[in-house]
Amino acid sequence: MTKYNKTYPIVEVIWIDAEEHGEVGWNDLKEQLKYAKKPCPTMRNIGYEVYRDDDHISLLHSIGTKECSSIEKIPINFIKSITILTPIINKKETK
Repeated sequence: MTKYNKTYPIVEVIWIDAEEHGEVGWNDLKEQLKYAKKPCPTMRNIGYEVYRDDDHISLLHSIGTKECSSIEKIPINFIKSITILTPIINKKETK
């Protein structure tokens, strides 16, 4: 099996995103201090897990034999959970 025909697991990643708020130039201090207390947004991504290490996970949303979508890299420290959505197939059962 070549690396382009490899089957990658489909996963759901729930993670907390960093964000920036405000306009270029001056912003109202009272409004910014109020916004500072709001929690960062919780995001959900579903995709093919093509890479994971101690630093980040990389997902593709579409994958073919020679083409793929853009890749999304999420820092491990941002991640709340990773759920494998594809069933684990026993190689003996598929023969």
